[in-house]
Amino acid sequence: MPYRRRVRSLLSLLLQVIVAASATASSLYNRSSNCTRLLPDAEIVRNAFLHVGNFPLPRRSACHPVRRLRFPSSNLTGVLRWEELANLSSLLTLDLSGNSLQRDIHAAFWRAPSLRAVDVSGNRLGGALRFEPSARLSSLDVSGNRFISVDGVDMLAALENLDLSGNTVAAVPEGLLRLTRIRRLDLSGNMMAGLFPDDFPPLDGIDFLNISHNRFSGKVDAHTVRKFGLSAFSQAGNASLFIEETEPAPAPIPPTSGRKKHRRGVLIVVVVCTVVAVAALVIFAGCVACGFRRRKKDKDGKTVSWAEEEVVVGAVKVAATAPVVVLERPLMDLTLADLAAATSGFGRDSQLGDVGGRSGAAYRAVLPGDLDVVVRVVEGGVSGVEEDDDAAATAAGFRELARLRHPNILPLLGYCIAGKEKLLLYEYMEKGDLHRWLHELPTGSMVDAQETSIDMSDVKEDSQSVCDWPTRHRMILGIARGLAFLHQGWAGSGRPIVHGHLVPTNILLGDDLEPRISDFMHHVGGGNETPESDVYNFGILVFELVTGQSKWDEATVAWARGVIRNKKGENIVDAMLREVDAGAARQEVKREAAECLQVGFLCTAPSQQKRPTMQQVVGVLKDIRPAPAD
Repeated sequence: MPYRRRVRSLLSLLLQVIVAASATASSLYNRSSNCTRLLPDAEIVRNAFLHVGNFPLPRRSACHPVRRLRFPSSNLTGVLRWEELANLSSLLTLDLSGNSLQRDIHAAFWRAPSLRAVDVSGNRLGGALRFEPSARLSSLDVSGNRFISVDGVDMLAALENLDLSGNTVAAVPEGLLRLTRIRRLDLSGNMMAGLFPDDFPPLDGIDFLNISHNRFSGKVDAHTVRKFGLSAFSQAGNASLFIEETEPAPAPIPPTSGRKKHRRGVLIVVVVCTVVAVAALVIFAGCVACGFRRRKKDKDGKTVSWAEEEVVVGAVKVAATAPVVVLERPLMDLTLADLAAATSGFGRDSQLGDVGGRSGAAYRAVLPGDLDVVVRVVEGGVSGVEEDDDAAATAAGFRELARLRHPNILPLLGYCIAGKEKLLLYEYMEKGDLHRWLHELPTGSMVDAQETSIDMSDVKEDSQSVCDWPTRHRMILGIARGLAFLHQGWAGSGRPIVHGHLVPTNILLGDDLEPRISDFMHHVGGGNETPESDVYNFGILVFELVTGQSKWDEATVAWARGVIRNKKGENIVDAMLREVDAGAARQEVKREAAECLQVGFLCTAPSQQKRPTMQQVVGVLKDIRPAPAD
């Protein structure tokens, strides 16, 4: 009997082991079955980044959920399929900052249910930034891109940190004031127009605010200035944005001995203040009525008047009778008051967005005879013009400067000297600057005509030429010719003219997209700039035009030089150039573009002595792509 019991016990134990193993196998099978049945996160990531260069695609599928995607400054290039990332149900944070991702962000991306923080700053994303409801997103950084508008921001109800700085957004995002949880808000470096503080969330709950370098109007009280600092409102608007730097003194309260006397004293103070204010208003109106004599009709046929005695240029009042000299039309009788009338009193409506110029504000004006010009306020030195108070010597310097004529140089058309204030007149260039042409045109997905004031027919024509290698090479060659002309110096003087700030925003484009160099303000001896430093900056422009990438610094230049040194320059040629042409034509484009990168490599040599002259650069560029015979 004991033997049989032991056998039964062993059989019972063996049966339990078999049942447990069966259950475990069943559990593993079900889990594997679920992993196979559901699309793994790794496959979603693979699909999303399929067309992104330099992204390490996962080699095999896994069932582990993806919670974080962090690839900052990883040289990612191309177009990301944002709508695929919305399928990552466990995704908490996304950091793709400091790369070269292009085009827009699909609105469906914001549906990712667990998304908390997104940082895509420092890329080449653009177009309209549209949101869909996201209940958990608390931090968003899209700074340093090319977005032109923001829609649906009020759908991000949990947002606490928002950084839209360094884009080209033209209007304050509608619904921004409904983001009541915002603690950090940075809108600086855009072209936003709006009313402060009416279009903003409650300022009491905000710890950090920066709206500098925009076009806001409204009033910033002294308490707000003290809380966020005066720099937060630097160049945040024009004269219509009033900034108080000190608290207004409280009205004195007269001594009283009772409630009735107190009420009587308050009433007296109110009456006296009202009478004084009305009297001041009447006197001011009388002065305006007497002083405003010069009249001009605007586009609607209404009469616009400007003060004959003084005109405000920037923050300085100058004589309105100061003459305006138009060099090509010496018989034109114009004064500063006429420029004020043509620019709406140097107001925001006529001011041009100018992020690259070293001079002061620039305004568009149409003068008699349909002369379309840009009026630029001078701040700082001008090539060939001495810094002194002698108006005659300054005028002579301007006339000498106007003699600089070259197809790739923006000519000086006229000037106005009003005391210490100097204004220069240049031809207005309808196509804008090189930065807009290369980085802001919506080549990926054209924006609707209702969303922008740009002529869409011009945009389509320009956006097609963005992908055209002959146009880009012609621009590189034109800039080189203009810079070589400046380095040759004044006629007979032997003094080379150094630009000192050769950036895409200082390259303006004519109707035929021929480049014209503007804002050259220095000559040798006037600063630390030299012709060799201009050659270095030209090399960076070559890199930017060939690769299509923006925001070049020393590290980026070193990276590009390393790629070119290893004879892999064709790999960093702009993808749009490689997509447009096909077959033999594509190979020819890649070869010529790579040779232009070699020119940029030579121009950015660390040693100034090893850099070529601009005249030598012109010869090399002409050999890379000979001009077609007429």
